[in-house]
Amino acid sequence: MRPHFNSICAKETKDPRSTAPHILPIYATSSFAFENIGEGIDIFSQKKKGHVYSRYANPTVDAAANKLAALETAGTDLKAAALMFGSGQAAVTTLMMAMLQSGDKILTQGNLYGGTTELFAKVFQPLGIQSIMCDLHDLGKVEGLLKKDPKIKMLYFETPANPTLACVDIKALAKLAKQYGRLTGIDNTFATPCLQQPIALGVDFVVHSTTKYLNGHGNSIAGAVVTPHTELTGMSGRLWQTMKLAGTNCSPWEAWLLHNGMKTLALRMERHCSNAAHIAHFLEKNNKVERVNYCGLPSHPDFAIAKKQMRGFGGMLSFELKGGLEAGIRFMNAIQFCTLAPTLGDVDTLILHPASMSHLNVPKEVRLRNGITDGLIRMSVGIEQVEDIVFDLERALEKVSGE
Repeated sequence: MRPHFNSICAKETKDPRSTAPHILPIYATSSFAFENIGEGIDIFSQKKKGHVYSRYANPTVDAAANKLAALETAGTDLKAAALMFGSGQAAVTTLMMAMLQSGDKILTQGNLYGGTTELFAKVFQPLGIQSIMCDLHDLGKVEGLLKKDPKIKMLYFETPANPTLACVDIKALAKLAKQYGRLTGIDNTFATPCLQQPIALGVDFVVHSTTKYLNGHGNSIAGAVVTPHTELTGMSGRLWQTMKLAGTNCSPWEAWLLHNGMKTLALRMERHCSNAAHIAHFLEKNNKVERVNYCGLPSHPDFAIAKKQMRGFGGMLSFELKGGLEAGIRFMNAIQFCTLAPTLGDVDTLILHPASMSHLNVPKEVRLRNGITDGLIRMSVGIEQVEDIVFDLERALEKVSGE
């Protein structure tokens, strides 16, 4: 049979490659073709592994997920698996939908990322999944709540927390949760597995907004959940099933950008850490600054905890200017080299005002109770020459009265 011109136009060309590509390709396809009906039956019945439809799984996405799972367990004998999602929020949402049901409760902290606090209050609360806020430093109080309330099924926390950089004891919290048969989830976005590996400390689920440090270049939106409970991520697993049915999967383009970004993660985090430490010490000595939140400073209340469970203190810090909100506004308006942007983890330095940006929809009393004041400024310290960052901060601080 000689195909018609129209058919040649429409028909997909067979993959012409003869050797494997050095760099991971972007598999920009919605579906995957079977050699025969038998192969399709075997894959759908899980007798054989294979790709079917990119909402279910995609080779580019799988490659990024596998790399991240390997990073979270590097240097240990542990095994983990990861699933990629459309955003960090999609990762948290899918995790909670998969593991919780109406009537269950989440025990968490008041100084979570504002979007997560809002998610728990505005989405999960109406669905019958209540969140209880507690000071997770107080292990006695945590144990009391776990013992008293069997409806608490998930202990979920951030450490370091956004934006106060408060740290909690991962190993102790994971041990308590296991003692009472509860699950643990942690947002490891700030630290990344380069600095902190929660699975090795007993955590069940590690969540990432891969948009941030893991990608590092501010050019994609994606998220991930990594777990040692690998059965949950397979085709019959609850986590995978929820992702597939809710459609919270990651696109191959976003996964490809993440995969590229992770190649320089170790190098970037080393510079982020050194620059942030330099900036934190500079700010701590400045008489216009009331307080500096950086978990690598001995003056930070959680310095000992951070030192115990982190290999480095990261690139995030926040600080309170004398003069409160007005001083903060003058400072931010005077910034020229750094960028005012509502994200973090990029290679360039980013500054944000949590009260009017990331935590705008968190009740003021909750913010204040957790140290997120109107005058607090958050910095994601980049990998630029540190003297350039300091110069910009010095110039901006001159605009602050300090009174």
